[in-house]
Amino acid sequence: MRCRNGSVVTVFGLAALVSLSLYTAWHRDRGYGIDSYEKQFTELQQRLFHAEQENRKRSQDLSNVLDEIKRAVAEKRNAFENHTVEEIKWKVMNLTSKLPMQFSNIYMFLPHLLGHDDSLQPNVLYGHGRTGVSIVIGIPTVKRDKQSYLLDTLSSLFSEMSTEEKQDCVVIVFIAEVNLQYVDDLANGIKESFPREIQSGVLEIISPPASYYPDLNNVKETFGDSKERVRWRTKQNLDYSFLMLYAQPKGVYYLQLEDDIVAKPQFFQYLKNFADQQPSDDWMILEFSQLGFIGKLFKSKDLPLVAEFFLMFYRDKPIDWLLDHFLWVKVCNPEKDAKHCDRQKSSLRIRYRPSLFQHIGTHSSLIGKIQNLKDKDFDKKVLYKPHPNPPAKLSTSLKVYQHYTLEKAYTGQECFWSFSPVAGDYILFEFEEPLVLVGYFFKSGNIEHPGDKLFNTTVAVLPVQNIENLPGGLQKDEDGFVQIGKFLNGIAEGEINRSLGKIKAIRLKVLSESPVWALLSEIFIKVGK
Repeated sequence: MRCRNGSVVTVFGLAALVSLSLYTAWHRDRGYGIDSYEKQFTELQQRLFHAEQENRKRSQDLSNVLDEIKRAVAEKRNAFENHTVEEIKWKVMNLTSKLPMQFSNIYMFLPHLLGHDDSLQPNVLYGHGRTGVSIVIGIPTVKRDKQSYLLDTLSSLFSEMSTEEKQDCVVIVFIAEVNLQYVDDLANGIKESFPREIQSGVLEIISPPASYYPDLNNVKETFGDSKERVRWRTKQNLDYSFLMLYAQPKGVYYLQLEDDIVAKPQFFQYLKNFADQQPSDDWMILEFSQLGFIGKLFKSKDLPLVAEFFLMFYRDKPIDWLLDHFLWVKVCNPEKDAKHCDRQKSSLRIRYRPSLFQHIGTHSSLIGKIQNLKDKDFDKKVLYKPHPNPPAKLSTSLKVYQHYTLEKAYTGQECFWSFSPVAGDYILFEFEEPLVLVGYFFKSGNIEHPGDKLFNTTVAVLPVQNIENLPGGLQKDEDGFVQIGKFLNGIAEGEINRSLGKIKAIRLKVLSESPVWALLSEIFIKVGK
């Protein structure tokens, strides 16, 4: 039993006193040595009294110590919280006017930055601060022990971009080194190789301040990796995060590349169309390469969330593992199996085929590492040919076979395959806004299924204006569509008369029943200037 002052009443002591009293009385009645027993009883009573006093004293001392600990902890917590919140607020307000990287949580994951005012301010070596573009391309680069592939990578990208695409793009080279001499030499070498791109603003070169990086000498070795490899991958996570946060306010989409790749012709148009034509906004990543962190496209508005996740676990795992874990956290149910999780993640991580980028580097940025990684989908021969088509709403009355959808064919991922058409079946492409079209090309059938062609099928367009006198003897359907061509031996191609003006839609219409299935292996709608 405990009293209000915290002392403990010795129940057993009281019981002993009572028992001793009864025992003494019994012996007194029996005539035994009364004086001797009374003396023992007095001594025992005194010892119990001193023990009770000592118990109360120790209980009070313990209570005082606990109160002191509670008070000290409360004072430390209040001091830390007040200091941290105020200091973070000051840091964010101080950086707002200087830095596009609006991300206040970074001080929680990288607390060493609190002592450096300009730790998140990039060194912009060359750049015009271009914003408002469709795609921002980020390329981190570090000093390699053997061979650098950076200039070849930039040459490949710029050679495959048109003048208009360069005006709708920013390529950011992030030299992730703190050796100022090396950084300056590399930046000047890039400028000398690409003076027009630097001058026009399509190419920017930045580097981080040395204070951005924490001490990487005491990293914990995990997954059987050496200390050097863990240090390399940890820094790599920090580099990606820095680059993402810098690029975030510059465009609609952010494309992550490496400094040792080559690009396919028309890559810019393919990936922009593929992103614009996604049926919903739920996706998180569009993949244009199956390797590592190459060719990953994000919506710029998602970058702060992605970078925050990377920074929370930057010491723990490589970047591609973290990316997969990020998707797992978003959609996977721990009570479901791995197959269910993979299906859920596939709605957030959408793959484009064939790959638009190929890895060419042999010598890794990790000293001594040789990597002969090749994307098998890059040169893979497919049964369809992709083309960059304008954004459009797609519909068809044909019954689609398995996953060979019209949407995949239009965006260059797969062919369109359907069951046998009947008279009146159609395929309709309705453009998001009226366009000036100069030509079209549709091919049905492929090498494996050469007989699955469209027969007795017309090509028609829907002009914005109602044209009474059609050029070249063209015919108009009752619903306003103007017939401009038809399929011959499975192919329909031709030019579109500019006198028709802007076009709202193109329709393929089947006029008679077909004994075979229909397969479209190419769809190419050519847009004029």
